[in-house]
Amino acid sequence: MLSAKLERHLARDRYDGFVLTDAIRPSPRLEVIPREGYRVGLFRNPSTGRSIPMLVAAASRDKLFSLFLDLAEPLGPVVDVVLETSHHSINGDHEDRCRDQIDLPVLLSQLCDHEDMLLNDGCTGVAILSEEGPAEVQFDEHKLLTVYANDLRPFESVLQAWGLSRDDDMRFITDAEHLHSTLERYAEEFDQLAYQLGVEEAVEPVNW
Repeated sequence: MLSAKLERHLARDRYDGFVLTDAIRPSPRLEVIPREGYRVGLFRNPSTGRSIPMLVAAASRDKLFSLFLDLAEPLGPVVDVVLETSHHSINGDHEDRCRDQIDLPVLLSQLCDHEDMLLNDGCTGVAILSEEGPAEVQFDEHKLLTVYANDLRPFESVLQAWGLSRDDDMRFITDAEHLHSTLERYAEEFDQLAYQLGVEEAVEPVNW
């Protein structure tokens, strides 16, 4: 049985003007206070040694999903999609499912039909990859937005249009202990979305 203090912590979703979704909570020690903004860095793939510019962004619940949709627009008219799930994982590993070559408007329409799950399920993530070059937008199970691209400027313009400021020293909820939350119905809905998109088969994770 949860203590009253922990119950209050899990019920808290607002930190000043920043509102979390139901998917994630910081640890009770609050090593990181959730806030809005983004940072820019460089991702190096340990397997290939290749590097690519990246940014990570956190946005308040009221704008988060719409911001994700806008970030997908620079990827081009036809994209690949990867759905990520850890619903049935014992040790936190993810299962990734891929669908190649889908029209972006069709994909975004399908995702909009499952907005509640994508926002509030701490075991579901989605990544959209450009067919035109190395560029990817992730909306992960922590409800952070991550972009990998040789040219980050179009994506930074989207973030700034939504009022997010750059802070390369920013810490995110993933930089400390945190708690995930899910519901049984979200696992079922994930399978429905995977079926609708034609991504039933598991694949190896996509990495740069």
